[in-house]
Amino acid sequence: MATNRKNWPLALSVGPDEMRADAFDAMAAAGIRQVELSSGDISPYYDVLDFPRRAREIAALARDCGVEISSFHLPFAPFETLDPASFDPAVRDYAVKKQTQLLAACGEAGIGLCIVHPSGEPYREAERADRMDAAVDTIGRLCEAARKNGVTLCLENLPRTCLCRTSDEMLVFFRQLPALRAVFDTNHSLREPNDRFIRVLGDRIASLHVSDYDFEDEKHWLPLEGKNDWPSILAALEEVGYAGRFLYELSAGYSYAQTAENYRRLIG
Repeated sequence: MATNRKNWPLALSVGPDEMRADAFDAMAAAGIRQVELSSGDISPYYDVLDFPRRAREIAALARDCGVEISSFHLPFAPFETLDPASFDPAVRDYAVKKQTQLLAACGEAGIGLCIVHPSGEPYREAERADRMDAAVDTIGRLCEAARKNGVTLCLENLPRTCLCRTSDEMLVFFRQLPALRAVFDTNHSLREPNDRFIRVLGDRIASLHVSDYDFEDEKHWLPLEGKNDWPSILAALEEVGYAGRFLYELSAGYSYAQTAENYRRLIG
């Protein structure tokens, strides 16, 4: 059933250094009431935020300021210790262990969506099939951990030589892991148009990472600064019944106010 873009709430990916009352107050003042806590590297979650122990406290602080931490991006770096597609079973086991700790913390804090990358990189073409098998095993174990903690796990499409650079590779995971959902990043597709990617994933898309790029590599620019065809992207999302957040994931340098103004221009 088609949906209406005007019902997609504005949201923003923010880093561990923004888990402060003054930052939450500034987000709320700009009209950003939902955020995704995100760090590519695992260290800030453990060494800075102590997230496994303080997740409920951090989520409560955000709520007190009028902001909901509605999703959490599981870390994906360093690749040598967290790669779900590693050929080393010990690396995959360690990744599952650390990510499960974070999934449990999210469950305790009431954060309902968690985003996971299927792989690191770079990979050779000849090894992709074996990497996919390894990643499906790892993500499958994380799906079970997410289920036990009341969290929905979302797989992100990725660029370059990473896994899930095409919709066909995403479908390999979904066919084997029916509880898995997708987060669609609008600046990661380098091999097929974004609107086609969206239509193939369909109602599996539970959230977005919104930004723009040059079709050569990810840039995480503010929408309308790159080459994305936003009318076709928005129409495709409505067509497949997308009913989640319009969540921006931007490079540094954009203010909360700029993000909110861009949202108003795109969504109307």
